[in-house]
Amino acid sequence: MTDKVIFRGGTVVRADHPPQALDILIENGVIQALMLPNTPIDPTVRERRIDGLHVFPGLIDAHVHLGFGEKITEYETETAHAAIGGFTTILAYLLSSDAYGDVYESEQAFAKPRVHTDYALHFSAATEQHLEELGRYVEECGVTSFKYFMNFKGEEGRYLGLDGTDDGFFYALMNKAVSVGGLTVVCHTENIEIVNRLRNNQLNVGMHTLKDWETVKPPITEAEAAIRAMLFAEKSGATIYIPHMSSKMGLDEVRFWRKRYSKVFVETCPHYLTHTSDMDLGGMGKANPPFRSADEREALWEGLIDGTIDVVASDHCPRKRATKDKSLWLASQGFPGTATILPVLLHEGYHQRGLSLQRIAQLVCHSPARIFGLEHRKGNIAPGLDADLSLVDLNLEKTVNHVDLLSYSDYSIYDGWTFKGWAVETILRGKTIMKDGQLTGKPGDGQYLFRTNAGSVTAK
Repeated sequence: MTDKVIFRGGTVVRADHPPQALDILIENGVIQALMLPNTPIDPTVRERRIDGLHVFPGLIDAHVHLGFGEKITEYETETAHAAIGGFTTILAYLLSSDAYGDVYESEQAFAKPRVHTDYALHFSAATEQHLEELGRYVEECGVTSFKYFMNFKGEEGRYLGLDGTDDGFFYALMNKAVSVGGLTVVCHTENIEIVNRLRNNQLNVGMHTLKDWETVKPPITEAEAAIRAMLFAEKSGATIYIPHMSSKMGLDEVRFWRKRYSKVFVETCPHYLTHTSDMDLGGMGKANPPFRSADEREALWEGLIDGTIDVVASDHCPRKRATKDKSLWLASQGFPGTATILPVLLHEGYHQRGLSLQRIAQLVCHSPARIFGLEHRKGNIAPGLDADLSLVDLNLEKTVNHVDLLSYSDYSIYDGWTFKGWAVETILRGKTIMKDGQLTGKPGDGQYLFRTNAGSVTAK
């Protein structure tokens, strides 16, 4: 028995078209057709009126970290958190110095019974065995994106269980990604030698404010490493993705380099679009890269508007407040953020700065799907794709309370902020999993997205 429904009265927002009044016909969780408003159809088809709402493709958060709290629950809590924010897909990083065969199976045992949204995985690449088995991870695990931390050259990555490597390994990873074919190398760009020297200098004067933290990690530490990563990519022919870009200097280097090499993609995060280093947040505001000045923040908004930045993603870390509410030397880095991405882009971008809805659909729907091999299933509203939809009220004003966001974390850096523009319903493959701020789906609704280096994806 087929399940057909038509959504009528909404305005469809897509990356490749201006917003348009269209009706959407869905059958068995797949989009069948887009129609002009009130086009006659078979009267047996169930009808839903969504007048006054804007319909985005299901949102995709391409940068999520799990395992900083209780991994056995985080796939449930953090995908619930994502659904609250209008997200239907997350891509989570799996970080290990062990071979990924058993690690992957263990992770899937945690994830599959618990997820509310669809999900895919990125693997870190940190050992010679990882390099040797790269093709196997594609074939057996459906992973086509691999992260390299340019800052992990010594003991820096041990807290994540990652061994230190060097530029020789990094360049070899680029070349191996090309030989396997169809892979994306995610590059955390940070010159740790400069950071270490500045950190040692800071020991003499203390670390009291977020400006002190920014002093240890100035823009050149991001920009110089980005230049090196883009040069390695150009010479190897690799596709690279630079996450959490935080500085004008880094963006300017990307603009310059793209004139000679195009396979460079850039992400920024919502907190760099809203928070600055002069805020009195102490350890609660500690991130890597750090918050920067208001001028740097506005440069990032310019990068969103002019197309330099391809993706906005959260760098979501579901930490407890107790790990953050400490001195800046001791506070953990990162914080939760998936559920508040869209309100930031709508309130601060669309309403305040004129960022177009079409551009927002590119940043959190189409571009992450295209870059990470999901575009044949996700990231657009078109016949044949999954019926993943985020129904949005552009004028709904809500004040953030972390309790409503359902994360394992017990705080949000946006607690008390009021945003205009929120998702009011999240639809995953035709099923409503969030409505009016309440979770309506159940654990296990989500599926694993098994990607191939040929660009196809299957749900498992």
